[in-house]
Amino acid sequence: MSKNLLVLMSDEHQARAMGCAGHPFVQTPNLDALAARGTRFTNAYTPSPICVPARAAFATGRPVHDIRLWDNAMPYDGSIPGWGHALQAKGVAVESIGKLHYRSEEDPAGFDVEHLPMMVAGGVGMVWASIRREDERVSGRGRMLGDYIGPGDSKYTEYDAAVVSRTRQWFADRANQSDGRPWCLYVGLVAPHFPLVVPQHYFDLYPPGSLPEPKLHPSTGYERHPWIERQNANFDSEALFKDADERLRALSAYYGLCTLLDHNIGAILGALEAAGFADDTTIIYTSDHGDNVGARGLWGKSNFYEESVAIPIIMAKPGGVAETCATPVSLLDLSSTIAEFFHTSIDGPGRSLSQIAAEPDNPERTIFSEYHAAGAVSGGFMIRKGRWKYIHYVGFDPELFDLESDPEEVANLASDPSHTLKLAEMHAALLDICDPDAVDAQAFADQDALIARHGGRDAALALGASGATPPPEISP
Repeated sequence: MSKNLLVLMSDEHQARAMGCAGHPFVQTPNLDALAARGTRFTNAYTPSPICVPARAAFATGRPVHDIRLWDNAMPYDGSIPGWGHALQAKGVAVESIGKLHYRSEEDPAGFDVEHLPMMVAGGVGMVWASIRREDERVSGRGRMLGDYIGPGDSKYTEYDAAVVSRTRQWFADRANQSDGRPWCLYVGLVAPHFPLVVPQHYFDLYPPGSLPEPKLHPSTGYERHPWIERQNANFDSEALFKDADERLRALSAYYGLCTLLDHNIGAILGALEAAGFADDTTIIYTSDHGDNVGARGLWGKSNFYEESVAIPIIMAKPGGVAETCATPVSLLDLSSTIAEFFHTSIDGPGRSLSQIAAEPDNPERTIFSEYHAAGAVSGGFMIRKGRWKYIHYVGFDPELFDLESDPEEVANLASDPSHTLKLAEMHAALLDICDPDAVDAQAFADQDALIARHGGRDAALALGASGATPPPEISP
């Protein structure tokens, strides 16, 4: 009987980039082994395809427009109760190791102890990116993917190594304690998040030039949606590669980071077993969002295409067998799962993944995601229902994709007269969740107020990290 829960969350791991998901070349043997004894949710999504809002929604189990933590300058501070608080109220030992991307270690975020926590820069995050209107925002604050791309070590790879080491020690210490309470341990790893630097061994697994070209590059005649074009202009990574060879190294580094992540997960799971916890611990692996990895000439996240918005979720119970569940799910369901595992509950629309997996697949279940952050000149919203994906951009034409016949999202059917009724049906599903115009207006109003609190536009432009959040200093 499983009494403990280990939740592993990476950062920016594309859902398809696992061997168990059918990827043609990425090497993830430890995640594949986890999927071989658990349930892999094949249609899982983030509530927002950017770090801080996604993690705030996950912490609370509530959508971004409900908690009004819109962007990377509005981190979770524990004032909205979440699954951690629910577990603490039940007397469950709940701790974290690694990346949280909340506001501050001093905040009551629902953990008894936070080990090596990585929070937003300076407790304020990317305030400058809250300035989103096209005629006001600033672009080009450094290169998002990092100054150097290729083989080597970075502060992020060093941080992940420290997180793994601390997690291994945590299991050993816990095994020697007399505290018999059930525990929940959350472990946050950074890879494969940029900077795109990875140790040589992992880089060499994917030699530059040996990988297939990403799909739908604008140089082939593909035209990006106008909202996407404007959003990407804030960080046009494709245009900032120093040369063609560096672009190829970026692909190799990303997939190398996926295999480094897998190695780290293997080390954590090995330590769990060595400490004697394997037979009474359920393991859940996920990521906060995906990464475009060059598809459509895009890098990073921040849109609703599958590369960016879809996430991996694997849940393995002791003695489990390989299963897949095609019912659409999101991180909000994982939030409810953590609470339900310890016989409690939280507010929010999520359902337990265990209950969902126990039922027949329900492809018509509606899943929602939204984006109001860096680069977005207006709010973006996604509805996934059945074979269909609907993307609504405030002030722009929508997109509609048939993921069954067009899994690569090549053909936008929104303007096709034969799909008028389906478009209306999907828009109605969006309106059942929120009023996109009202939500868009609220997001801008809250961001305007944030900028004003920080002293106005000029002051805000100087606040927070220009790109990837720096990790905490690790004591030797």
